[in-house]
Amino acid sequence: MAQASWFTKALWLILAGALAESLWVGRYQTAFIAVATFSLTLVPMALARRFEIYVPPSFMAALTFFIVATLFFGEVWQFYDRFWWWDVLLHGGSAVGFGLIGFVLVFILFQGDRYAAPTWAMALFAFCFAMTIGALWEVFEFAMDEGFGTNMQKSGLPDTMTDIIVDAVGGFIGAGSGALYLKGRASGGLPGMVADFLERNRKRFGRK
Repeated sequence: MAQASWFTKALWLILAGALAESLWVGRYQTAFIAVATFSLTLVPMALARRFEIYVPPSFMAALTFFIVATLFFGEVWQFYDRFWWWDVLLHGGSAVGFGLIGFVLVFILFQGDRYAAPTWAMALFAFCFAMTIGALWEVFEFAMDEGFGTNMQKSGLPDTMTDIIVDAVGGFIGAGSGALYLKGRASGGLPGMVADFLERNRKRFGRK
């Protein structure tokens, strides 16, 4: 079952403070974004509870941070404009996360310990999964810029290629962490997070 860490609660407190301040000064659009962002952070926890899946608090905190950093810090507080590295940070972090998710998905497909593919193939699938999500996001950015006149791509091709390169690095880290788990080297860090998730949910993935 998902649990809220102190870091997640701190992010919620920031959103609550921003909501109160926005209502006080009459910035209702900002207040709406704060409420919407908070609501989205609850979705992963609700899904985990609904399907009775344990999610490590550290991973849930990272997911919550990504949502808040993208929608509120990035857009409302304009971190994308104030810090050149903000977009790179979020792309890299999300790619690592999608690499881990891709590994978990292929692990579930192979149902536990009886692997139907070698470690390198499972890691490659996880890497490709992360890259695919990253590429689809770039398509989304292009569609928004062309259809609604936004500036999500900023400098155009250089921004897109930088994002893809960062996605590749992050996906490699995520997929590599899954491979280390399969090699029995999950003593901590990201491999340890994978081990924690799979061990706590083993009854859902094992063969019957």
